[in-house]
Amino acid sequence: MNKIVIKIGGSLLFTKNLEVDTSKVKEFCNIVQNEEIYDTSVIVCGGGIIARNYIKAFRKFRDNESLCDIIGIEVSRINARILQGVFGDHAYPVIPKNMEELAKALITQKLIIMGGLQPGQSTTSVALEAAEYSRANHVVILTDVDGIYDKDPKIHRDAKLVKKITPKKLQTIILNEFEANQALAGEYRIFDLVSLQILKRSNIKVTLMSGKNLQEFKRYINGSKDIFGTEISS
Repeated sequence: MNKIVIKIGGSLLFTKNLEVDTSKVKEFCNIVQNEEIYDTSVIVCGGGIIARNYIKAFRKFRDNESLCDIIGIEVSRINARILQGVFGDHAYPVIPKNMEELAKALITQKLIIMGGLQPGQSTTSVALEAAEYSRANHVVILTDVDGIYDKDPKIHRDAKLVKKITPKKLQTIILNEFEANQALAGEYRIFDLVSLQILKRSNIKVTLMSGKNLQEFKRYINGSKDIFGTEISS
């Protein structure tokens, strides 16, 4: 059976009013639990807009990006607790805070839910590192965009979705769109330079798609090859 790691953006777990979207959380967990094509080993939660709000407030009092990163990590772990509560006994009861704790959790063969690990590292990097360590075949990234574009779609109207891309080509896009603030706490892009390096060395297949509507994710988990998103593979 194919082993998969899922990264879900923290903002996808909340409504526009910043309340926990309990129906969507339950829908996501049901999809993961009920589909049997993939053996899901790890789910990594991002901090999302809640983390960014805390970080923005903290910056008004302290100029310390490492502490801001720690705030984002703590929020991502709280988000992970929400999913852990829905999965109940199917999930490992502890949120791993480092790779050693992840290693112990993997022995139990339970579903592992986690957030960030250390300052300076995006949760996308965490998902790729967890996949590499657990020898997963795939990583699925659910975010608030449809996939990888040839340029920033928020700035360029003519930006086009890239259906398939190699890590080398992805690196070119990232470097072309690089901005000085992308490494600030709470501002990591879907793929930062750290996650790109892990992707290049691990050669893991990654599928990135929107998690706003989980039907596309369900189709993918059910084995559909024609999904709206981006496949990253060498």
